[in-house]
Amino acid sequence: MAARRLPSQPWRVRRRAWKAASCNAFPCSTACAGPDEAGFRLASGGRTCYTARQGRSPNMKRITGLSAMLLALASTGATAAEYTLTVEPNYPPYQAEQVYQPLLDYLSASTGHTFRLKTATNYHVYWRDLRNGVPTDFAFEEAHFTDYRITRLGFTPLVRVSDPTRYSLLTTADTAEGGLSGLIGYRVVSMPSPSLGYLALIELYRNPMAQPEILSEASNWKDGVDMIFAGESEGAMVPNYIAQLYPNLVSLSDSREFTGRALSAAGNVPQDVREAVTQAMLRLHEDPSQYEVLVELGATQFVQADAAEYAGSERLLRAVYGYKPAPVRPAEPAPETGQKPEVDMDALEGIRATTED
Repeated sequence: MAARRLPSQPWRVRRRAWKAASCNAFPCSTACAGPDEAGFRLASGGRTCYTARQGRSPNMKRITGLSAMLLALASTGATAAEYTLTVEPNYPPYQAEQVYQPLLDYLSASTGHTFRLKTATNYHVYWRDLRNGVPTDFAFEEAHFTDYRITRLGFTPLVRVSDPTRYSLLTTADTAEGGLSGLIGYRVVSMPSPSLGYLALIELYRNPMAQPEILSEASNWKDGVDMIFAGESEGAMVPNYIAQLYPNLVSLSDSREFTGRALSAAGNVPQDVREAVTQAMLRLHEDPSQYEVLVELGATQFVQADAAEYAGSERLLRAVYGYKPAPVRPAEPAPETGQKPEVDMDALEGIRATTED
C-alpha cells in the first residue's frame, strides 16, 4: 500500500520553523521573546533571533531614546548666538583686539553668548561705515556717535561710563606759559576727525586762520603724549583718563563735559540679550577679578544710560564732511473731531427783521 502523502504545510508555518532553526544556529547574549508576524512568541533560549539579525533588536528603543536625549542636550546650546561689538578706532586693529578682549570674554562668560570685536582701520573709514549704516549688534562710542546711532539707526543706549568725558590739551610747562594762543602755528597731535578729541580741539580754535598745525598721525591717544616727549609736537589732545596718567605735563585747556561713552544695542538684538548685557555691565565694578576690564576701558564703573542724555550731541558732527542733517519729521495733523458747531437757538430768539414802509 502506497504511503499517503501529507499536504504541504502553509508558508507561514514553514517560515516560523525556519526562524526557530536559525535562532538555534547563532549564539546570542540575551534571550529573545519577540512576536512574529502571526502573533506567536519564539523563545531562543539565549540565542540570536531572526529579528535581531535583521536590525530589529529589542534594544532599538533604548538606542532611539538615547539619541533623542543627546539631541535635546545639543539643542540647549543652540540658543547661544554670536554678536558683534563695534568700537571706535582708538587703537590699530591688532592692538584693539588685545585691549577689548577682556571685555569680550567677560560678556561671553556672563551672558552665555559669543561676542566678536568689530572696528575700522581709521576714523575716516569708521565715519563712512556709520553713515552707510553698516550692520552691527552693539557699539561702544563717545556721545556724538551714540546720538547719531540713536536718531538715525534706531539704537538704544544700555549703559554708560559713570564719569563724563573731557578732553585736555596737554603741553609742557614752558609752552603753557603762552596760553592757547602760544600754540597757534605749532604742532598739536590728535586722533583724526571726526573723533571727539579732534572736534573738541576745533572748538578751542574756531578761527581757521589762527589754529595750531593739527597732526592726525597718532594711532592711539597715547601716541600724542609720546610725540611731545620726543620733541615731535608741542601739544596733544587726549581724553581726561589719559591726561591723568601724565602729571609732568600741563593741561593748557579742558573741553566742556560730554556724557560718558555708552554701550548701545541695535534694534534687532533680542530684549533678553539686552537685559543680560546691561546687568553684566552694571555688576562689572563689583568683581575684583574684572579690574583689568575697567582699566583697559579707562572707566571706574558703568551706570544705566538714557537716550535723553545724548540728545543734541550729534550736532558736533555738523562741520564734518559727509554729514547730513536728520530729516525733519512732518508734524502730525490734528485729529478731526467731526462735530459741527452748535448754534444756541435760545440766543437767537427775539431777533426780528423789520422794514420801513
